[in-house]
Amino acid sequence: MAIVRPVVAESWRRSQAAGVRPSITQAPLAIPGDALQDYRRAHPLWQAMPVLYDVLEQAVLDCDAVLAVADEYGQLLFVRGSNSALSRVEQIGFAEGASWDERLVGTNAPGTSLALGTPVVVRQEEHFMESVHRWSCVAVPIRDLRHGGIIGAVDVTGADELIVPQTMAMLRAAARLAEIELLRSENPGANRPRVSALGVDSAVVTTGARTLSLSPRHSEIVALLVNHPGGLTGSELACGLYESEASESTIRAELLRLRAVLGEDLLGSRPYRLLEPVRADWATVLDRLAEGDIAAAAQAYSGPLLPRSLAPAIADLRDEIHEAVAAGVRTSGRADLLSAWTRQPWGSQDARAWEALALMLPMTSPLAAVARANVHRLL
Repeated sequence: MAIVRPVVAESWRRSQAAGVRPSITQAPLAIPGDALQDYRRAHPLWQAMPVLYDVLEQAVLDCDAVLAVADEYGQLLFVRGSNSALSRVEQIGFAEGASWDERLVGTNAPGTSLALGTPVVVRQEEHFMESVHRWSCVAVPIRDLRHGGIIGAVDVTGADELIVPQTMAMLRAAARLAEIELLRSENPGANRPRVSALGVDSAVVTTGARTLSLSPRHSEIVALLVNHPGGLTGSELACGLYESEASESTIRAELLRLRAVLGEDLLGSRPYRLLEPVRADWATVLDRLAEGDIAAAAQAYSGPLLPRSLAPAIADLRDEIHEAVAAGVRTSGRADLLSAWTRQPWGSQDARAWEALALMLPMTSPLAAVARANVHRLL
């Protein structure tokens, strides 16, 4: 009896726990064709596709294999390959718009690579779905070098002969080149100070060549100052930061320490304010919502603002942003956005989102069954 590799055995256990059935014949369609192009254009990986094609496409064609690029949720944004290979993989739902999230289709290279955050090789019968046993695949995550999060994965799927060290080396190189390209293609204004505080307990400030990780308290102060560009007095900051009364001397001491971290050229006083326009990740989310671009807003939302903060003003802002995104996704009428939202820790307890997803999908869809089960669990 063949020995099952630990990485595969662990993935099988996760697949079973998620309720995946090995007899599933196809991956579910998560992004319908009429929404796919808009979703792809809004995704950061759109900018990296020329590099990935340049490095990988010809080699994939020569091997009669398939090149796939998935977003961070395992949804296939791009699938390229020879006509014969494409027609064969379509039989298992390995097509643009399909979801290969490990929790929906079990062990597979792109889905398992995203679940673990590491490069993964999955050979034929190591796949959880029996219909995929004729294929072998290699996948490597693609990261945002500025913030460290995973934004997708690049995968090559084909015959078992492609599982050689050169394939993994080629994919690693392609992923790194894509990450560098994404860093280079940052929007105009990239030199402005930037604050990232969604989904993290300590904000990160990027200014010039410096990247600063702030303390939780300093993170709260910066978030409030970003949200009040006209500035705040010491007493206003105290009301926003503390549940009980705090002295202005306490605030002054915190601001002195924060100025030492940020520099006098960025933090002013009387009132306390940021002296340069600052780009904030949560402001980007709200801007996309105001423009009506729900897909871009959901893509940019990487979690609640400073989730462990107990500061009253931060808690209010956190709830406001989260509910705005949640409401936009629930009323979007798009199964792909609902599917992506409910697979996140901050959306998995959203009963109304699960209910909207269950109503939108065909009764026979595996994802619809997952949605109905979660509605039952939550309600």
